[in-house]
Amino acid sequence: MRTLIRRATVVDGTETERYVADVLVAGDRIETIGSVSPSDAEPDRVIDADGLALAPGFIDMHAHSDLALLLDPEHLAKLSQGVTTELLGQDGLSYAPVDDAALTVLRRKIAGWNSDPGPDAFTWRTVAGYLDRIDADAAGNGAYLVPHGVLRALVCGWEDVPATITDITAMCGLLRTAMAEGAVGMSAGLTYTPGMYADSAELVALCTVVGELGGFFAPHHRSYGKGALDAYAEMIDLTTRARCPLHLSHAVMNFGPNAGRGGELVSLLDEAIAAGADISLDTYPYLPGATTLSAVLPSWSTSGSPDDTLARLRDPAALERIRADLEVNGSDGCHGVVAEWDTIEISGVSRSSLSWAVGHTVAELAARDGREPFEVFVDLLVRDDLGTGILQHVGHEENVRTIMRHARHTGGSDGLLVGAKPHPRAWGTFPRYLGHYCRELGLFSLEECVGHLTGRAAARLGLRDRGLVRLGYAADLVLFDPDTVADTATYDRPRSPAAGIPYVLVNGEFAMDDGRRTDAVAGRALRRRGAGDVR
Repeated sequence: MRTLIRRATVVDGTETERYVADVLVAGDRIETIGSVSPSDAEPDRVIDADGLALAPGFIDMHAHSDLALLLDPEHLAKLSQGVTTELLGQDGLSYAPVDDAALTVLRRKIAGWNSDPGPDAFTWRTVAGYLDRIDADAAGNGAYLVPHGVLRALVCGWEDVPATITDITAMCGLLRTAMAEGAVGMSAGLTYTPGMYADSAELVALCTVVGELGGFFAPHHRSYGKGALDAYAEMIDLTTRARCPLHLSHAVMNFGPNAGRGGELVSLLDEAIAAGADISLDTYPYLPGATTLSAVLPSWSTSGSPDDTLARLRDPAALERIRADLEVNGSDGCHGVVAEWDTIEISGVSRSSLSWAVGHTVAELAARDGREPFEVFVDLLVRDDLGTGILQHVGHEENVRTIMRHARHTGGSDGLLVGAKPHPRAWGTFPRYLGHYCRELGLFSLEECVGHLTGRAAARLGLRDRGLVRLGYAADLVLFDPDTVADTATYDRPRSPAAGIPYVLVNGEFAMDDGRRTDAVAGRALRRRGAGDVR
């Protein structure tokens, strides 16, 4: 298949000035950029792109499409907004490498992130097997991070126990195997169990392996609320000691204690970079966060299996301790702050009989029923088998704008695709950057904005042939209208495709054609081949 894109305004991902050119795609590669005669090129198809911007496919640096990419051949949430590559395995919890016992726990533990399609859907146990599944029938490209929490579960179990030297050696062995099979780095979820039980020495040892193998560390660190700056500083310190590049996942400053403090994070990063640290970050352009309701619980109460957690939620003595941590002391699961029930909105439930709770805050549900918010919180967790999803309305616009303008910033949706009312960032992150923050607010030029979403991300991933509009590169491309591109997903209607993005190509095939999803399933697994080389 040969496709000629004529008179496009090329915004090539390098953040240099845009230019007008014809671009010829042959098979899955960019063959020509310049002035191309249709009679010479002999294309199978010609697209008149006059007035449209041609950019590299957008790269979602924090995606939760671990199952959706495999099981949803349409994958409209990401393709409709121009995302052609996603970084999976986030927050220390995903589905490879696993054994049968770990997978059984994981399916319940992160059902609020990905739902649970049942045991027959999981035909792999290794990173290699998972990446093979992406190659077989995925709508877009996927790169994978080894989830630290799963390594820890495989070696130490799900309980709150220190890792011995023997345990750490075993985890390092599993990590080396997973990266040899194609993973690009390691993630961690340090406010989720069992990842939160790891000390810095354990993480330094693992990050040393990641650094030696040419990968990077992408942590969900220990706090985004009280103590956030200390948590960021810990990640900088341990990766500096490990000589490992650092990519800060959803780098936000949320909750009341951090209002107006985005500049302090920027200063911390700039000082570390000036001293030689290799740091990048991603953010989403919205105020609320999204996670599971069970994530708010204090860590001691979630040690072990989901059944252990549920047992504590039925134990009066344990409940009183949980209540004190949530409403008086500040739960480590809630980033060190006390639970503000009016900021916690139910976004999805795993049991349809509880659908009445979706779209309401815990405080609203409590007021409606004349109950204490804590009682409603516990009741939902127990009745929904810990599968409840939430939005947390704890962000600050001034922080969002300050952090997204950092020179090492990339775009990440952190989008959960399940639940009745998921966060609209799953469908709207990339057009919102282009439309609201670039065109309407003018926080950066179009060239800079596209660079955030493409070239910078590709550099962090080590992609040798993606992320730029360049000769010989893979034809992951997006055509959009700079004057009309916009997010249409809202909190009431979160599953709404972007406006102003008529064409998306994945490996040279049209995934979106004149604003409509085709039946193309052309995605590939992007495997680490060596230091700084992912293909």
